[in-house]
Amino acid sequence: MHNVISLLKPRIWSFKNRSRDNKRWIKIGIITTIGSALWLGIFAVSYRVLVYIKGIEDIGDILAFKLLSMILLTLFSLLIFSAILTSLSKLFLSKDLILVHALPVSGETIFLARWIESTVDSSWMVIVYTIPVLVAYGTVYNAGAFFYLNMGITLLPLCIIASGLSALVVLVVVIILPASRIRSVFVFLGLLVFIILFVALRMLKPERLVDPETFSSTLLYLQSLSMPSSPLLPSTWTFDSIKAALQNDMVQSLFHTGLAWSASAFLVFVNLWVAKGIYFKGYSKSQASTIKFLRTEGQWMTRLFSFLPGPTRAFLIKEIKTFWRDQTQWSQIFLIAALVVIYIYNFSVLPLEKSPIKTEYLQNLFSFLNMALAAFVLSAVTARFAFPSISIEGNAFWIVKSGPISIRSFLLIKFFIYLLPLLVLTEILIITTNLLLQVTPLMMYLSTITLFFLTPGVVSIGIGLGAAYPDFSSENPSQTFTSLGGLIFMLLSTAFIGLIIIIEAGPVYTLFVSKIYGNSLSALQWSWIIGSFIANFIISILVIVLPIRYGEKHLAIHLPLQPAKTKRSLRGTDFKIE
Repeated sequence: MHNVISLLKPRIWSFKNRSRDNKRWIKIGIITTIGSALWLGIFAVSYRVLVYIKGIEDIGDILAFKLLSMILLTLFSLLIFSAILTSLSKLFLSKDLILVHALPVSGETIFLARWIESTVDSSWMVIVYTIPVLVAYGTVYNAGAFFYLNMGITLLPLCIIASGLSALVVLVVVIILPASRIRSVFVFLGLLVFIILFVALRMLKPERLVDPETFSSTLLYLQSLSMPSSPLLPSTWTFDSIKAALQNDMVQSLFHTGLAWSASAFLVFVNLWVAKGIYFKGYSKSQASTIKFLRTEGQWMTRLFSFLPGPTRAFLIKEIKTFWRDQTQWSQIFLIAALVVIYIYNFSVLPLEKSPIKTEYLQNLFSFLNMALAAFVLSAVTARFAFPSISIEGNAFWIVKSGPISIRSFLLIKFFIYLLPLLVLTEILIITTNLLLQVTPLMMYLSTITLFFLTPGVVSIGIGLGAAYPDFSSENPSQTFTSLGGLIFMLLSTAFIGLIIIIEAGPVYTLFVSKIYGNSLSALQWSWIIGSFIANFIISILVIVLPIRYGEKHLAIHLPLQPAKTKRSLRGTDFKIE
């Protein structure tokens, strides 16, 4: 452990050095304030939902605990996915591994230190925003101090198990796949995550909660709701422990917590045993020259974009090739495809015909709410792809600065490259779900056109703020969306989407009600409706133009990167040679 702590010291030193920067404290204060507000918002929403569910006679507690089971299974799936990506980066793709592996320490020691970092990085944010949900449960059920203490010691092994399973998968896959295709591991992992999410969804069967008619009797329905999840799932151990703590059953709670800790300790042992045999071999294979999974050479792109000026065409082709060659980027399309399938599937199983509310009204209400939901999905995908696209230039940014095109042209190239696929994705989501909901033509046209104008605005915010808050020295530029700039992007894009939806809500409701009841609209109402849509159009145009200009202004004064200075080494650390 002495050597492991020594390997972790550079990470600790980096936090110490950052704490000396006064500007850093300002950023931390802003992020903490925004994060606290979001945390309180999650708690408030969870509390209101739980109070309502618990108040349902006879089945309130059953529904509340079923919801908790779903939340924990979803949490475990997110931890698995996050840990897989982080483990591959920390264990095999980090730039400083060449130096670390030259140190007089064993391979399993390096693995353990990197695995600890990976576990912390992959789980802290997921856990932080799960805690308010569990606190809401404790508040609603008047839980004692033991529940809150148990909450911490139960979530920790869940993170360790998720990270241990992910690291084990990564270790084995890196050895199995050809050494020259280490980055192609992401293709396999994307498919794996799709399978995990799909299986998790089918195990939950959320449609049963709103369709008791699928059961032959009320007793079977209640039995299905109260049926526990698979006892082999780590999320089930966590659920059983938290449920027992809510019911003040300390013995049962500690028993299930002990199961989780024993499994996590076993996984750590297995990982160290496997790493001792294959980790360094896998790392050595990962350093071999890469073979392109997709070839982007050829003159077809040059002929396709022949109508563009030479420098602009060259930069455009460079962007496309860079994206396809960086398989850590494009291979995540598999994950997005999986999420799209699950997103659409959820709408296909909604039993709208069994609702006591008028079907036509409910269908169009869901369509309007779905418009906002699809826009938020767009924001998340934009944050993952478009926002880091400037930082991905890295140490080669000086080439862009000295190139024969302006910064504005450079940003516009980035904008249009990401706009087309994101626009197609968003329109597929809204049109497909509207067809499943069987909405009226009015709602179909309205939602399609609204998202057509929303998408360029969200992409522009992503590109503009990515240019205003670049991180060219980042070891993993694709993770820059977790920085202050990424947080500001999410806030601004959410505010933009919310503003458009709020402005449209009143006019859409008026149009829809008048169509249902056959009422004619007055001149004042038509003026209000037309004015609202014109206001939305103007806002959308401004949001497309202003962020690009803002990013151009900040990026134009950004100095080209100088040759990297020698960073602080592992001076002061001691290693024992055994």
